[in-house]
Amino acid sequence: MQKLKDFIKKYYEGLAYLFFGGLATLLNLVVFAAFQAAFGTVFAAGIGNVLDNIICILFAYWTNRTFVFKSTNTGKAVLAEFGQFVSCRIATMVMDQVIIWLGISVLGPVVSFSSANPQLWAMGVKLFSQVIVIVSNYVFSKLLIFKKK
Repeated sequence: MQKLKDFIKKYYEGLAYLFFGGLATLLNLVVFAAFQAAFGTVFAAGIGNVLDNIICILFAYWTNRTFVFKSTNTGKAVLAEFGQFVSCRIATMVMDQVIIWLGISVLGPVVSFSSANPQLWAMGVKLFSQVIVIVSNYVFSKLLIFKKK
């Protein structure tokens, strides 16, 4: 039991990021699927994806600040931290949007499977995009936003 506690203590930040990053990714996929079911793939892949990302950015900032990196910044420093976080997440949101566009609008019509089940194809593209986004977000968070002083 002590070995497990030592392992968790040693790798807490990475484990916590994986857990809360996984929750943020799950939230992202659920909201995307809900938009897709309610308004169609075109909406979900466009404005829905942007709205989806905004919701997830706010959730991710709170969980990263509170549970993962345990930031103690206050006042102007917390505003700077939030600004950096949002800036980096906007960059990965653009990356997500480009991957979604390429996968659904450009590659989708060429791939025969996508025409057989376009909603499943779109969800697969979204999942692929989220893998790239979560790794990029960790690098930004660790190296730029919540770096130890």
